[in-house]
Amino acid sequence: MKREGLMRTEEARRQSRLDGALRASGARPTRQRRAIYGALAGRSDHPTADALHRTVRRRVPELSLATVYTSLEVMAAAGLVGRIVGPDGVARYDARIDVHDHRRCLRCGVIDDLERPREMRTLESYDTPGFRAMDYHIEIVGYCAACLAAGGAPPTTPGPDGTPRFNPEGETI
Repeated sequence: MKREGLMRTEEARRQSRLDGALRASGARPTRQRRAIYGALAGRSDHPTADALHRTVRRRVPELSLATVYTSLEVMAAAGLVGRIVGPDGVARYDARIDVHDHRRCLRCGVIDDLERPREMRTLESYDTPGFRAMDYHIEIVGYCAACLAAGGAPPTTPGPDGTPRFNPEGETI
């Protein structure tokens, strides 16, 4: 019983945060946007708009894919969700908007959140004459445990600086 009450309280807080941020950005908090945000906030796998559409349509059958895309862009503009575009050009979304980085598998495309170490360089250290750094994102690429177990990482060749290099298809470059 207690757990159920805590879940409702967290859901109410999340909805209040969503509604406030949407209104502040000039957008309306709709039933569809609440359902999309609720589905995204309950996931940590950085789903695509298509994946969210499949999930939310179970609760909101009339929801169109266009509404999902539009809603996600509105939420991103309101600072409610992050948008991550991989090398394949497909956007994935993240309800976690605190400072963190990502790790992406080159074979299957899975994206995991990574905590940013406190000893990372300060943003000001990237400023140069004629350029003011405003933000940065780190993406660590490699192979997840499942892909390594299934066939290992592709062979590598050293780059000009001696570090291994390969493309996402596993072909050496």
